[in-house]
Amino acid sequence: MTDLSQPATDVGIDLDLEFDVEGMTCGSCAARVQRILSKQDGVADARVNYATGMAHVRLADNGVDDSALVAAVDRIGYGLVPHRRAEDRRAEQAAHERSWQRRLLVGAPIALLFGGFMLAGMPMWAEGWFAWTLVTAVTFGVGWPFLHEAWRRARALTTNMDTLIALGTLSAWGYSTVQWLIGGMPRYWDAPVFIVVFLVAGRYAEARAKARAGDALQSLLELGAKQARLVDPDGAEDRMVDVMELAVGDRVRVRPGETIPVDGTVVDGASAVDESMLTGESVPVEKSAGSPVTGATVNRGGALTVEVEAVGSRTVLAQMAALVERAQAGKGEAQRLADRVSAVFVPTVIVVALATLGIWLAVTGDVPAAVTAAVSVLIIACPCALGLATPVAVMVGTGRAASMGIVVKGIEALEQVRHVDVVVFDKTGTLTTGRMSVASVIGPDEVLAVAGAVEVDSEHPIGEAIVAAAREAGPLPTAASFTSHAGAGVEADVDGVRRWIGTRRLMAEQGQTLSGELEDAASALEADGITAVFAAWDGAVHGVVGVADTVKESAADVVADLRGLGVEVALLTGDNSRTAEAVARRVGIDRVLAEVLPRDKQAEIERLQADGLVVAMVGDGVNDAPALTQADLGVAMGSGTDVAIQASDLTLVRGDLAQVPTAMRLAGATERVIRQNLAWAFGYNTLAIPVAALGLLTPAIAGAAMAFSSVSVVLNSLRLRRFGAEGRS
Repeated sequence: MTDLSQPATDVGIDLDLEFDVEGMTCGSCAARVQRILSKQDGVADARVNYATGMAHVRLADNGVDDSALVAAVDRIGYGLVPHRRAEDRRAEQAAHERSWQRRLLVGAPIALLFGGFMLAGMPMWAEGWFAWTLVTAVTFGVGWPFLHEAWRRARALTTNMDTLIALGTLSAWGYSTVQWLIGGMPRYWDAPVFIVVFLVAGRYAEARAKARAGDALQSLLELGAKQARLVDPDGAEDRMVDVMELAVGDRVRVRPGETIPVDGTVVDGASAVDESMLTGESVPVEKSAGSPVTGATVNRGGALTVEVEAVGSRTVLAQMAALVERAQAGKGEAQRLADRVSAVFVPTVIVVALATLGIWLAVTGDVPAAVTAAVSVLIIACPCALGLATPVAVMVGTGRAASMGIVVKGIEALEQVRHVDVVVFDKTGTLTTGRMSVASVIGPDEVLAVAGAVEVDSEHPIGEAIVAAAREAGPLPTAASFTSHAGAGVEADVDGVRRWIGTRRLMAEQGQTLSGELEDAASALEADGITAVFAAWDGAVHGVVGVADTVKESAADVVADLRGLGVEVALLTGDNSRTAEAVARRVGIDRVLAEVLPRDKQAEIERLQADGLVVAMVGDGVNDAPALTQADLGVAMGSGTDVAIQASDLTLVRGDLAQVPTAMRLAGATERVIRQNLAWAFGYNTLAIPVAALGLLTPAIAGAAMAFSSVSVVLNSLRLRRFGAEGRS
């Protein structure tokens, strides 16, 4: 199979292909290409975005040959090409913008001249060859892109916005030319000039605005280094190479002040690395041999030698950019409705224009007035604003989110945010720092050493904290036959005796007796938000280890902020109810779901949904992944595991809780802008066509109004760029 497209498997989405679409000029073009791609055998789903010029094709299990997709799109007059690198698309976009600028510079003086003629009256010497030459130059020269695309559509027996423009301008030009040749009046020389120049100005402004809308994504991509110092195998010398030439296992040298070019592990040297682009933390992080480093972070201290572990599309930076780009290419329900309207819009408008011409001729017999009204209908009824309403707002909104460290995986997430009724927080690592430490030990001296020995093979933060404290106190005995009980504790043999370390439930299940004295001590710890871990052997609990997790400083403010947005907040944890309620009281949460095993977290989310609630889940661990997937909106902390991040809809790159309400506000602001855009686009076309059909607009004014409608949608979307880091727009 010809590899024309870029697979998206690096960001956790299988059987996806990405293409760039050439020749689209309006929303109806995108709708037509999408419809053709969706009909191809082996295609499960296709989405085409006019604003980004991209097509995302999801294949069915049997797949499809790329050449079949290319041929299908070519038959309707468009092009399907490999999805190009961001730098190449940026250069092409700049060239496209310059092309419209040149056409505007040629056409604008001619439009100003005819504007003067309108005000002062056109002199007789200008009515003939002079006017015809200038108007023809504008219609067929400056306006050539419109005519060329209309001809391509006609050859493919399809229509789009350029069809309307071509019919309108050629009708005005042809009518005026015939009137000149036969010596008749009136002549609408100004109409094709103003139509073309206004539309060219609109296309130029649209191109500039769309480029600005994608600036955040481009800025994200430009953070990465373009070259790297490749260390020769003998380690004696290094040479500059393109980053794309590096392979996994290569070693690169990073000097002080340079950007780390790849994801990898430090094998030599020590330094402080500025990771603010990734985490938002301004304090550099110390790195030495064995420390992981991320591409696009900056080496602030000494020289480092890094072994390459990920390059190209597999780096953290590239995957963030891919997720943002995919979100920008998505379509919500409102835009899918707009696409369906755009698909039938152009043929309908042509019918309305012909009907307008016929009715005017039948009722008035006034040929000039009939032509004016029909041309005005053709020109003003542009579906561009409908096609741009959602994608440009999503481009700006997700780009702004990315610049604030919030990665949005799809527009569906943006649409879902405004419906959220309850935000459920995981406790450890989300509301708390996740850095556990032993606060107290109750019982004989051996309790801590035994607990530490049993927990040596545990990967749970509580177990790691107990092991660290036990090792500080002295050497640990050897443990054997380790067994883990998910969400309850662990057991192992120490000094030939079976020992259990864990929760009350584990003690009860294993038949270990808990004395009233230790029960009271444990309850006192839990009342203070300290987790009580019991140590038992020989049929009885011998001691309690109190382990505390620090609540994040921002947690209480975040909970209050969410409540201010009218959202209920809940706590979901595997901890016992006393510890969970103590943490909940500290941060201001009323609803507590405690002692929930990892396998049951998803069921708890389902139970909330069964009550009719729209649920957002915020988590960071592997055991949170099913719940994040089940939730209507999954939010992963960027400091969490890859599994949790892949399962989520939003990723908070910096791992900052305060980004939760910020993300909700930004999503809400983006949704509002989308609805404003769609309301304007639908309202404009609903009102403008009847006004034009009644003869109340000239073709020139219709052209200006049509251009303004598209530009206004883009400018309204650009307001999202001012959305503040504090969550206010």
